[in-house]
Amino acid sequence: MKPDMFRQPVSILVGLGFPAEVRGVMDAYRHLAEWPASLRDAAHSVALRACSAALRGEIEAETARGLFAAFAEKHDLLAPENNVIPASRLRRDKDPHVR
Repeated sequence: MKPDMFRQPVSILVGLGFPAEVRGVMDAYRHLAEWPASLRDAAHSVALRACSAALRGEIEAETARGLFAAFAEKHDLLAPENNVIPASRLRRDKDPHVR
């Protein structure tokens, strides 16, 4: 396995909710680089810097994966696994004022 590949891909929702697998640091970096500037926040910045550091070999790919997955979870991008709905979506469905 290449050093920039994740042991387990991160499944995210893209476009109109289609699942996509982010298999490595470069894939994660591309998704982060394409994230709209108006929506960038601290989680985005941390994940982007981690991916950049992993591409330079300064940190492990799995560290960058964890930070990318945290970014994706914060922004409700994680694709449901085995039809499991993320807790944040359940809360939002019950109370539309919860983000």
